[in-house]
Order: sequence, then structure tokens, then C-alpha cells
Amino acid sequence: MAQYMYEPLSAQDHSFLVLETPNLHMHVSSTQIFELGPLATENGGVDFARIKRFVASVLHRIPRYRQKLMTVPLDGTPVWVDDADFQLDYHVRHTSLPRPGDESQLRALSARVMAQPLDRERPLWEIWVAEGLSGGRFALISKIHHCMIDGSSGVDISQILQSRTPDRRIGKTPRFIPRPAPERAELVALALRHRLALPLRALRGIREFRRESQDFWGEIRMRTRILARLFADQYSLASESPVNGLVGPHRAFGWIDMDLGELKALRRAYDCKLNDLVLTIVTEAFRNYLRRRGVRPEDLEFRIQAPVSVRPEESQGKLGNHVSGWLVRLPLEEENPHDQLAAIRETTRELKQSHQALGVEMMMKAIGEMPTGLLSLGVQAASGAVNSIVTNVPGPQFPLYLQGARMLALYPQVPLLPNIGIGIALISYDGKVCWGFNADPQLVPDLESFLAAVQTSLERVAAAAAPDEFSEGAAHPSQAEQAKA
Repeated sequence: MAQYMYEPLSAQDHSFLVLETPNLHMHVSSTQIFELGPLATENGGVDFARIKRFVASVLHRIPRYRQKLMTVPLDGTPVWVDDADFQLDYHVRHTSLPRPGDESQLRALSARVMAQPLDRERPLWEIWVAEGLSGGRFALISKIHHCMIDGSSGVDISQILQSRTPDRRIGKTPRFIPRPAPERAELVALALRHRLALPLRALRGIREFRRESQDFWGEIRMRTRILARLFADQYSLASESPVNGLVGPHRAFGWIDMDLGELKALRRAYDCKLNDLVLTIVTEAFRNYLRRRGVRPEDLEFRIQAPVSVRPEESQGKLGNHVSGWLVRLPLEEENPHDQLAAIRETTRELKQSHQALGVEMMMKAIGEMPTGLLSLGVQAASGAVNSIVTNVPGPQFPLYLQGARMLALYPQVPLLPNIGIGIALISYDGKVCWGFNADPQLVPDLESFLAAVQTSLERVAAAAAPDEFSEGAAHPSQAEQAKA
């Protein structure tokens, strides 16, 4: 008898599929810049064939990279199955900037790649190898659908595709033998069993919850309060602003670098968490930018979504999403960085005490039992009304290498959500913090102005902390102007 292989998606992974629209693609992307080093060819290009051989040699460590989606008939839910027709050439692609390519051209290329959807009939990832970048460099532009990874698992993947040393060995590529996908009848039976077992799963969950809870009724009351508070927060409206509206099909992408040591020194000076410091910098940047767009920032109820990892220890190193989120109000009415930080610290303290991230996680579990037709509405309700996204992921504090070529920078891109015209993603890498800004050029037509506002904000926050020590050189922008696509 055939041994079928399929793996259902979690509710949270499925949610990123149902959120996708023709203008909103739910893939996580990044642009990584490398020294050419030993990958340089005689004509100054990059050894693409070697990169492709290396990727092929490690794919067995990322099984999801050779799996695709299959839809359960009637039920409409997706499952993962092995792709019997997997072709690496479709996923690892070679392109070039016009020589000598500059970073504005690389940003434009990155934005165009990011604006295109992934093919749902194939495994949901791509890597573009872009040569021709000036200064003896090349770039990788990667795209992975959010249904496969969150920020933490994305960092794990980067350390599989790259190494801590300049080692250039390529291991033997194991033969890929795809397991048979189930027949339609098997998937229909799966869906029926899942729906019929819902009452039993609920009863089992209650029994396990009661057995593990020291104070069952106290825990029930606490979770009820969490959900009530969460619903109140979700449905309190964020203000309209120039960066919010109907999101179009095009994207602009920009980035800046900051020195991690200087940010840590600022964190110590303010005696705060690094993420609270980041949100203070973002607050001042939005204040300045929105004022230039003709808006009084002090009149706005401006909120951002800040993803929070809830990945359990047993899921470390595995793909999939284990992330909740906070809805954080940015105090745009405050002029002084100390007052902005104080307000943000109070907000994040209250969010921790209110267990809002637990509330979002509970909602996602409940939403996961909805029929596919209702899942999109449930996910949008759980997301709440926000003006922007700010996600901060800790990355490796040591250099990474791709076949001996050292990675110089890694600029992340968070997908936009409905009504959100700009998303901000940060990752720390090898002593610096790389900021990536993904925007709709119709809603944010002057992305370079926003990046300048972030730089000015950091300088102002630094000067307010310790004028003599931090007045100069706190930020190191990679570019003054940002390309649109």
C-alpha cells in the first residue's frame, strides 16, 4: 500500500496564504550584499554555477524547500506535499546589474523582485544572484513565503545556506526521492476526520488545560480578561494618515545601517530595552515625516504592529511561524525623546502585564478551526487596525560566508498588510543593525525622506541622552536617495 506523505499547515501558517491578494504578497524577503572574494570569475562576474551546486547540496537540510502546497478538496485547506517535479533552476536564478552597478540600482532590482508573487504551484521560495555591483561585490535577493518562516526560522535558514568560516567545501548532494502525494479521496477523508474530531479535540484540550493549571478557574478568568482587553484594543481605530490607504502593486525598498555598539551604549544611557529604543527612534521619525506631509502628528492615534516571538524551545531550528504580536501606540504627541521613551516603556510594560501576545496566540488557535472561507476575515480581525509594522529580529554577531565570500550586510523586507503603506524590519548582524524599509510608492512617494527622518531621529535621540558622546556619527546611512520600483 502506498505511503502517502502530507503535512497540514498550522493556523498561523495558513493565515499568511489567505491574507495574500494580487497587490499584497506575503513573502519575506531580504537583500544580502557580499564581497566577491573567491567567487569572482575572470570577467568580474560571480561563480553562479558553484553557488547553485552548493544550494543543491544543502537542500536535504531544509525539506520544505522541495515541498509545495496541495489543496484539500471541499474543505479548501492546504497541506504540504513533496514536489515530484522539483527543478532547482526555477528557484535559484542569475541576473546582473548594468556595470558598474550601484546600490540605487540594486534597490530598484530588489523592489521589482519583491513586488512579484511566488508561484503557488511550486515550492514557495526564490534566490536571485545579482552580479555587477561596484566595489567587487555581488548580492543575493531572497524570497520565502511567510507561511514557511518567521523571523527566527529565517535566521536559522541563513545559517544553513551560509557558514561561519570561509570553508568552500561542497558536500555530496543526496538523491531526492519524493514521497507520493495523497489522492483527492484521501484528502477529503482527512478534512472530514478533522471536522468530526473538533468536539473531541476541544474536550481533550480542556482536560489537558485543567490538568496543567494550578488554578483552573483563575486561569480562565485571566484569559477572559486578556481576550476582552485584546478585542477592545483591536477595534479601537487607528487614525488615518498619509502612509495608509489602498496598497498598490508596486514597491520601493530602502535601507540604512546603524552601529550596534552605539545603540547598546544609548540603551545603557537611557537604561531601557533595545527594542524600546528602536521604537523611540521610529516615533521621532514618523513625527518629522508626517509633519512634512502636512499632518499634525500630535493629533494622530498612531499604532504599529510589533511581532513577538512565542517559539517554544522544542521548535527551535524548525520552519513555520511561532509569532504573536503587540499593538503599540507611538506617542507622536511627545516632542522630547525622553518623554517618548517613557511613554513607550509604559506601553510595553502594560502589554507584558496584560499578556496581549498570549491573547493573539489564543485567537489564532481559535481562528485555525474556522472554515477557509471565514479564515481571512478572522485573521484580519486578529491583526487589528494599525498604521505600520516594525519588526526587530536578533541575528548572528559574527560574519557569515557563502562559499568563501563574506556577507557585508543583510537588509530585511517585511510584507505590507492591508491599508499599510510602509513596513520597517531590522536585523542585527556582525556588529551593526541593518534596517530595511518596504513601501508602496503611491502612499510613500518619498521614501528617501523617511530614511532621512530616521537618521535625524537617531541623532536627536543620541544628543538627548548624552550630547558630548553621541552628537556625531550615530547613524551610518548607506544611501541618501532611495530608488522606487
